[in-house]
Amino acid sequence: MASVSPLKFLKDKTILVTGATGFLAKVFVEKILRIQPNVKKLYLLVRARDSNFAMKRIFDEVVETELFRVVRDELGVNLKSFISEKIVAVAGDVSDTNLGVKDSKLMEEMWTEIDLVLNFAAITNFDERYDYAYKVNTMGAFNVLNFAKNCIKINMLVHVSTAYVCGERSGLIPENPINFDEALKKTCKLEITKEKELIEEKLNQLQAKGSGQNELASTMTDLGINRATFYGWPNTYVFTKAMGEMMLGKYRENMPLVIIRPTMITSTFAEPFPGWIEGLRTIDGAIAGYGKGKLKFLLANTKSILDVIPADMVVNSIIMAMAANTQQNSQIIYHIGSSRTNPIKMTDIHKFMRQYFIEHPLINKYGKPVKVCKIRFFNTPASFHTWIRISYVMPLKVLKLISIFNKSYRDICIDHDKKIKFVIRLVKLYKPYMFFRGIFDNTNSQNLRLTMEENAQEANAFNFDPKGIDWEDYFINTHIAGLVKYVLKQ
Repeated sequence: MASVSPLKFLKDKTILVTGATGFLAKVFVEKILRIQPNVKKLYLLVRARDSNFAMKRIFDEVVETELFRVVRDELGVNLKSFISEKIVAVAGDVSDTNLGVKDSKLMEEMWTEIDLVLNFAAITNFDERYDYAYKVNTMGAFNVLNFAKNCIKINMLVHVSTAYVCGERSGLIPENPINFDEALKKTCKLEITKEKELIEEKLNQLQAKGSGQNELASTMTDLGINRATFYGWPNTYVFTKAMGEMMLGKYRENMPLVIIRPTMITSTFAEPFPGWIEGLRTIDGAIAGYGKGKLKFLLANTKSILDVIPADMVVNSIIMAMAANTQQNSQIIYHIGSSRTNPIKMTDIHKFMRQYFIEHPLINKYGKPVKVCKIRFFNTPASFHTWIRISYVMPLKVLKLISIFNKSYRDICIDHDKKIKFVIRLVKLYKPYMFFRGIFDNTNSQNLRLTMEENAQEANAFNFDPKGIDWEDYFINTHIAGLVKYVLKQ
């Protein structure tokens, strides 16, 4: 592994970024433009009908966001000319051949100029429709690889995956590739091409019988969860991401490949400023629900370690990995997380969010501060479902009997029934992470840090060591504060 200056490495490079309007990709683009303005060009791939609309999306959803405040302040009136010089908005879609780029002249230009390809594109919903997730997370990775192979100056392909492609493994989880067509359940034989055929067959059946959009969506959603659990993965997201990694490993040939596997990504730790976040990420739904006074119970092992890592540290690791692996023809995987070096438990996060919302309560629609209470934890699924049955399901049955004689209760029954089913579905989706017993080995990541420590100044500029994070200070003063400012109040 070579020791190369990240700033020197990025100078005069032309980079393709897919999924450019996504959370992590934005943090990457901002960092590149801020710390290395001498990067040659960034091709940013976004879904759009044409290049004009693609550039509008880049400005509306990337450049003009709060994340780019520092870049905007530094450039001032020169912002637009700098962006037009450095950024090319590309209308396309990773689920299509040649990434859906219709302009042949632009495509030839990209194949001639691009040095680095970074695939951030992903559908991250745990229970996304199987057809959508397969197209983007599995075949999208394959399409990006094929596009990269056509780039005559290609230095490497960087693919952003997730550490949870491991499923529900326990113990120390190594930074190893996933074998092609190998299911986590050893009794099953996974065939990726057969999954595509199954999706097409199911869609044809639904269309033949004239199914509406709701039935189509729910059937494909259930199919994804069923296929994932059949092969040993807990949800559609990590299953399709695992198959994406398999495709890359199988068909990369001599393509230099870096796979980044972050754990649960949280708000920025330091850059461009602390606390920036967009949307509700994995643990943020629980934090938001608790702050609003709606989350009062949780199915979770209180001793479980939640592996979280700030977004800017993930981006720093990506840049360091690119610089360290230049001119290599191999495949290398990096776990980017905190469970090995600076673990944090579920009880710690509960304590931090309780402290934050007691001191800084949210205001409800009546203008009153929301009071939060201690969460009631259920350490086993059996105890949780017993409590749900006694506290909610049985009273609902009584209400349904009353509604036979009093029709005004029917809408209430339907509403409560939907809420109970929704909670049970959410609990089922999140249970694997609330009871996760794995620790992610980070040997490759540690070696990467050691390689870069020769230059102390640049090592600090691209810090991704979670060991230095004070979790109490970070969650209370940075992450939850940022979540409230950038997500909940908007």
